[in-house]
Amino acid sequence: MPDEAPPPPARTRVLAIANQKGGVGKTTTAINLATALAAAGQPTLLIDLDPQGNASTGLGLPRADRGSGAYALLAEARPLAEVTRGTAIPNLSLVPSDQDLAGAEIELVSLTRREFRLRDSLAGALPPGAIVLIDCPPSLGLLTLNALVAADAVLVPLQCEFFALEGISQLMRTIERVRRGFNPSLALQGIVLTMFDKRNNLSDLVAADVRGFFGNAVYETVIPRNVRISEAPSHGKPVLLYDVRSAGSQAYLALAKELLRRERPAAGAAA
Repeated sequence: MPDEAPPPPARTRVLAIANQKGGVGKTTTAINLATALAAAGQPTLLIDLDPQGNASTGLGLPRADRGSGAYALLAEARPLAEVTRGTAIPNLSLVPSDQDLAGAEIELVSLTRREFRLRDSLAGALPPGAIVLIDCPPSLGLLTLNALVAADAVLVPLQCEFFALEGISQLMRTIERVRRGFNPSLALQGIVLTMFDKRNNLSDLVAADVRGFFGNAVYETVIPRNVRISEAPSHGKPVLLYDVRSAGSQAYLALAKELLRRERPAAGAAA
C-alpha cells in the first residue's frame, strides 16, 4: 500500500454490515473489507451471521470443514474462542456460518434474552483494539437484530441503483427502533456505495442523491463494478488475494484506510 495505514482503534469496535435488500454487495464488502483491514495490520474478526454462509465460502472455508460456528455461539452459548477459525490471511479470524444457522430464527424465539444472545457471547471475549465485522442476512429478522444489538455502529453497503434507495429508509427506521428499544448507543458508521459504474449516469445520480441526504456519513471511497470482485468467490479467495492489482482490490484497500481514519476518533471518544 502506498500510504501508511492509520493507527488501529483504541478499543474493540463491533460493526454490523447490514442492508435488508439482497444483491447490494453486503457479503462481498464484508469479505474484502475484513481482508483489507487485516492487510493493514488491523486485528479483525468476521462473524458470518448469514445462513447462506457466503462470507465463509469466500474466505476459503468449505461447508464440510466448518464445524461449530455462529449457531453454536448464539443458540448454545458456546465460547467465542471455541467457534473462531483462523484464515489464510494474517490478522483475520472467522466465526463461520454453520449448517444449523438456518433454523436459528425460529429457535431463538423461545430463548431468554433472545435479542441479546450475540452481545452476551461477545462480552469480555474480544481482544482490545480489534475490529469485529458482522455479515448480516439480507433481512430484518432475529439474526440481524442480534447483530444490531451487539454492534457499536452499522456500516451500510448501498448499490448504485434506484431500488436500493428505497430499502435504505426502512433500514434507518429499524436502526432507530433498535436504539429506542435495545441499544441506545447504536450509530450509523457509514454508507458505502457499491457496484458503481462510471459509464452509467444512474450511478452518478444515485451517488449524488445519497450524498445530498446523508452528507459525510457516505464514504468518499466507492466500490466499482469489477469483474475480479465477481470472480474471486468462485476461487474461495477475497479479491485482494485473487488479484491485488485490480480496481476492486484497490478500492477495498482505500475503504479500509478510510474506515480506520473514521474509527480512531470514534473509539477514542467512546473509551
